[in-house]
Amino acid sequence: MPHIMEMLGKTRVVVKDGKVIEVGEPQVKWCPIFAKVHDIQEITPESVKWNMEYRIRNFGLFTPERQLEMDVFVGFGVSEVTMTAFNRGMLDATVTVCDGAGTVITSNPTLVQGMGARISGLVETEPIPEVIKGITERGGVVLDPENAKLDIIAGVLKAKELGFRSILATTIDPVVASKLREIEKEHSLDLVVVGAHVTGLSKEETQELLGYLDIITCCGSKWVRELAQPLAQVGTAVPLFALTQKGKELLLERAKEVTSPILINTMPLPALPEHKQPKDLV
Repeated sequence: MPHIMEMLGKTRVVVKDGKVIEVGEPQVKWCPIFAKVHDIQEITPESVKWNMEYRIRNFGLFTPERQLEMDVFVGFGVSEVTMTAFNRGMLDATVTVCDGAGTVITSNPTLVQGMGARISGLVETEPIPEVIKGITERGGVVLDPENAKLDIIAGVLKAKELGFRSILATTIDPVVASKLREIEKEHSLDLVVVGAHVTGLSKEETQELLGYLDIITCCGSKWVRELAQPLAQVGTAVPLFALTQKGKELLLERAKEVTSPILINTMPLPALPEHKQPKDLV
C-alpha cells in the first residue's frame, strides 16, 4: 500500500518506498507561506514533487528515517499552539496522525510538533516499524500498529481509556467532528477540536464543520474565509481562527510564547488583506 498525502495547494501525492510515484494537479496556484519559505511563486506538479522530495530527503517523511521531534517551525501553526497548550497545562493529550503510523495519542509536545509540522493532509499511510518504534519510545501510543489506520474517533476513545480527559483532536470531516462532540458529552471529556487542511471543502461541509470546531486554519479555503466568524485571529495570509472561547484562550496562550513583537487590537474579523491570500481559493 502506498502513502498518499494532499499538500501544497491540495495536490494529491503518492509515495512508495521513499519515492514520489504520482503527483496530481494543484487546486491552488500560489501560497504565501511557500512563496516566502521556499520561493515557490507558482504551485505546479513539478514544484509539489520537489517539495515532497525535500521533505523525504530532509525529514525522512514516509521512510524509516522519519524525524519525530521538532521545535517551533512557524509562530502560530496548529502544532505550535498545541505545544504551548501542553506547556501551560491546558491539555493532557492529543489525537493526531503521522505518516508511517496512522493515528497517534501522545502527551509529548515535541513529538506532536515533529509529527504534525511536516505533514499536511494525510489521506492514507502504511505501517513503518521504525517510525512506530520511535513514536512509542517518545511516549506516543499508536492506535493500530498493524494497519496504521486513520481513525480520530477511535483515537479519542483510546485516549479516554488511557485516562486522558483534556484532549485535542484534529479533523476536517463534519460527521467526525459531530461524533467527537457527542463523545465529549457522553464521557465528560474536555475536547479541543481543530480543523486543519480544509482546502477544497464545499460550502455546506464548511458551514457544518464550523459549528463543531474550536480552531480552524484557513488554508486555501474560500468558504472558511467567507463563513467563519472568529473570536480571535492570528496571522493574515493563512490565518488561524478561534471559533470558541476555549480556542481563543489557546491562541492567546500561544501569543505569550512567540518571541516576535505582537500587535493586539480589536477590530471586525476576519481581517484578510487581499494581496496576502493564496491565489485561486477553493
